[in-house]
Amino acid sequence: MASGDPTCPVCATADIICGKWTILVIRDLADGRSRFCELERSLAGISPRTLSLRLRALEEEGVVARDTFPEVPPRVEYSLTDKGRALLPLIEDMRSYGKEWLGAACAPAAEPVAA
Repeated sequence: MASGDPTCPVCATADIICGKWTILVIRDLADGRSRFCELERSLAGISPRTLSLRLRALEEEGVVARDTFPEVPPRVEYSLTDKGRALLPLIEDMRSYGKEWLGAACAPAAEPVAA
C-alpha cells in the first residue's frame, strides 16, 4: 500500500496505520492482551476475514504480537509490541482532535503506558 515516498516518515507511518479498521484494532489492544473473539465483538461491523487480515498485517509490521497457548482448544492472544505501543500517543492525539474539533466521542482513553 505505497502511499508515497518510502523515505518520508509520515508516509511510512501512514502505510502501517491507515488501513480500514487498523487504528481501531491498535486502540482496542491498548488495554492489553485480547483474543480474536473479543476484538471482533469490540469492533462492531468488522468481518472475521478483515480482522484476521489486519492482525496479520500488523504482526508482519512488528506492531502486534500473536501468542498461542498449547491448550485444548488452542488459545490465541494478541498484544501490542513496543513498536505498537509507540503508536498510542497518535491515537490519543486523534481522540483529542476529534473531541475538540469534531465534537466526537468514543472509547475512553487507555491508561498511559510506561516507557
